[in-house]
Amino acid sequence: MASKYETVIGLEVHVQLTTDTKIFCGCSKVFGQEPNTQTCPVCLGLPGALPVLNEKVVEFAIKTGLATNCAIAPRSIFARKNYFYPDLPKGYQISQFELPICEHGWLDILTENEAEKRIGITRIHMEEDAGKLVHGETQESSRTSFVDLNRACTPLLESVSEPDMRSADEAIAYLKKLHQIVVYLGVCDGNLEEGSFRCDANVSIRPWGQKELGTRAELKNINSFRFIKQAIEYEIERQADLLDSGSQVVQETRLFDSQTGTSRSMRSKEEAHDYRYFPDPDLVPLVIDKAWIAEIREGLPELPEAKRLRFESEMGLSAYDAEILAADQALAAFFEACVPLTGDAKLCANWVMGEISRQLNEGNIAITDAPVSPTRLAGLLNRIKDNTISGKIAKNVFEKMWQSGQEADAIIEAEGLKQVTDSSAIEALIEEVIAANPGQAAEYRAGKEKLMGFFVGQVMKASKGKANPGMVNQILKDKLSG
Repeated sequence: MASKYETVIGLEVHVQLTTDTKIFCGCSKVFGQEPNTQTCPVCLGLPGALPVLNEKVVEFAIKTGLATNCAIAPRSIFARKNYFYPDLPKGYQISQFELPICEHGWLDILTENEAEKRIGITRIHMEEDAGKLVHGETQESSRTSFVDLNRACTPLLESVSEPDMRSADEAIAYLKKLHQIVVYLGVCDGNLEEGSFRCDANVSIRPWGQKELGTRAELKNINSFRFIKQAIEYEIERQADLLDSGSQVVQETRLFDSQTGTSRSMRSKEEAHDYRYFPDPDLVPLVIDKAWIAEIREGLPELPEAKRLRFESEMGLSAYDAEILAADQALAAFFEACVPLTGDAKLCANWVMGEISRQLNEGNIAITDAPVSPTRLAGLLNRIKDNTISGKIAKNVFEKMWQSGQEADAIIEAEGLKQVTDSSAIEALIEEVIAANPGQAAEYRAGKEKLMGFFVGQVMKASKGKANPGMVNQILKDKLSG
């Protein structure tokens, strides 16, 4: 059983940067273009072509390092990582090894039992991406592979964690937090399907109490939180079965098949010395001025954790509401724009997390494209607060606002939806309902108080949903108790 063993997980995350051009040349890096149309002598690795470092990549690396509590190196070195594969045109990848730009960081996560745990970050370094191999896309080319070098030289940050995670859930918590941060910073679009944020997981197990690490397997390039969790859990079980049967775990790189939920061996796992790292002679050492680091630090946005804490302390939101809203930068901005217009953070949070999010999910649209703006939502919520309409009618008005783009007041006026708050009018409706249901009235007075819901429903039906629910409840209690 896997429970006989302690799991040890370290993650290597590749973050594709949102720069306009590649890391060492001026080529565009727009996703999905025709193969080999976004290339030049530099990213093709042609003889005599020299790399020139993109300053924006350095800025993004510093931002990410500061946001993950790393120390920014005043001097860092680019190195050549040597290996031979068809999608690597130079025969080496420009990366960083001994002197990376960011080191010794950390992120705090919540474990399964809601305890806080600190996950160390060994390093974050800059590097270029390789190209892409396309295998047998048509029946005619089923036995042929093609090389698309559009992605070659695309700027990446690789974040390498310490082996501090002890379960798949902890690994996912760490990944989601890192994902939130890089999206908040604007350094990555976070698109897992397009490979903008992808993960290699190093997984090993060891008997409880053993200090030495077990033999690890690397699960390569998984681009879904759900699949990463499945892959890690499968790997834990696979290694446990091997040890229980008296076999040994082999150090290797494995590919996870999301359709079968299993992994298969890809190749033996290389060590650092296998790559024969050495400083790239075409790139001078990168020296970073302290004033630039301070300037970048000053310009950092409020990060998810700080926003969550502020939503709780200053706006009185629950930990759950604050967590949901702070997790999405655009959703949080929408919410914050709505609050001052209503003076009611909880009401705004309920509607943003409820009706707004539902419509966005159903329509698969971004909140920036929502037909109901924060100002218009606030206009609707204010009509609930001043008792012009009930919460139930407000949902119908919201649907019409979403479809038509109209203001709440215009819809309420045009359709005669104003709430009835005239106590005499409500009292008259209640008397009619009680007179029409003498048996239920007698049962209620005999102690069957659950019938209050029946009477409220009948009165609301008679008023076509316009009667003020609070007044209905109060007057009904008075009448039925009399």
